[in-house]
Amino acid sequence: MRGYEFLRPVVEVAKYVYHSIPLPLRHGREFRRMYNFLQASQWWSKEKLEEYQMRELDKLLKYAYENVPYYRRIFDETGLKPKDIQDFDHFKKLPFLTKDIVRENLNDLIAKNIPKRNMNYVTTGGTSGKPLGFYIEKRTDFIRMAFEWREWNWIGYEFGDRCVVLRGNVIKRKEHNEPSWWEYDRRHNYLILSVYDMTEENLMKYIQKIEEFKPKVIRAYPSALDILARFIKENNLSVNEKRNLKAISTSSENLYPIQRESIEQTFKCKVFDKYGNCEQVTILGECEKHDGYHDFMEYSYTEILDEAGKEVTGEGKVGEIVSTGFTNYAMPFIRYKTEDLAEYTNNRCSCGRKLPLIKRIQGRLQELVVTKRGNLISMVALNMHSDVFDNVKQFQFYQDVPGKVIFKVIKKDTYTKKDTMYILQELQRKMKNQVDITIEFVSRIPLGSRGKYTFLEQKLPIADYINKGSLWKKRQ
Repeated sequence: MRGYEFLRPVVEVAKYVYHSIPLPLRHGREFRRMYNFLQASQWWSKEKLEEYQMRELDKLLKYAYENVPYYRRIFDETGLKPKDIQDFDHFKKLPFLTKDIVRENLNDLIAKNIPKRNMNYVTTGGTSGKPLGFYIEKRTDFIRMAFEWREWNWIGYEFGDRCVVLRGNVIKRKEHNEPSWWEYDRRHNYLILSVYDMTEENLMKYIQKIEEFKPKVIRAYPSALDILARFIKENNLSVNEKRNLKAISTSSENLYPIQRESIEQTFKCKVFDKYGNCEQVTILGECEKHDGYHDFMEYSYTEILDEAGKEVTGEGKVGEIVSTGFTNYAMPFIRYKTEDLAEYTNNRCSCGRKLPLIKRIQGRLQELVVTKRGNLISMVALNMHSDVFDNVKQFQFYQDVPGKVIFKVIKKDTYTKKDTMYILQELQRKMKNQVDITIEFVSRIPLGSRGKYTFLEQKLPIADYINKGSLWKKRQ
């Protein structure tokens, strides 16, 4: 390569020119078309949004029948044809698509008219111990990004703003033994930090790097920011004193109330949470009013259903998210059971947008504790507003026996036997003595897939308990 050293200045100039191009232009025509559409559609009436959804469903169902062997078989077996589905009630006669069905029918779920070179093979993290593989059409990357940017605009994040990213990114190995726990992405103006190197020795460096970069927004896993917030509090540090940081965007993990409270108090700004999934069938996100999670109706048709498959309509009732995505024609997911739970609300957001609200995300099925009676308790119900965990660096629930939970704890130096008694007392109060709790002290809690941390490592077949109806019959 030495013979080409004379080209280095030319390359650097080319990079500078490229990075000077506004992000919307760099992201391409498909992104700009969808982004501009979403800026207008967010203010549409509910009726107009539903008309749009019905058109998208009609187009998707006709396409799936003609190009996807699995759906042609399903339509023929049910005696339906796409033309028979004229409204949402007719649509709900179609059977559900489950993760097991996807695993067993992968090849027949792939559209035959799209070349494999135009698809990406994706796998989920497999929190249930059974990873799920499927195909995504490559062109959808920038479409999905347009939806993300709309939600980021709601929090005050604009193209080109400084942003710290603390997610599952693997930092490239650097030359000359330079630090490999961070890198700067000039293209997007991101400071990318590694979640895999958040050791006790490194956390001060992370905080200093963030303060030095002065981001307007942080995008992160909730668990990663919670670790930073605990470290900041433990060491009596002060961050964001000049209020440069305006908002924090969390996603990819369930955000628990105890985490939201700790992060907002520590970083002195609001947290905006977003729900999505690898299967690209749903996006739910908070706007500036924080009245709940908006359902991105232009992205999918989303249902919240009880254990009998009926629509949940009672205020505060919990159901499973079942969705049909509009963007991925390589492998359509139609009435897909996500195994994620949401709390219904009929309230409307004070922001004026007609995109309906979900009150809160209750988490994955794998984030439910099984009691002695076979009832289920969500990790959301274990929110603590006291100082019960002040002397704990990190914790995690573990369950492999119904009615019994191991509570793994990484202690601070200030931890005493009184803390053990206090924690057990508070957890039993929250769980109403339905679960036997054992505290186990550990030196580390490993990250899961893609650098994620789980509040609960659940080894029980939660779906079996859901099928018995225990979640809806007696919810804690």
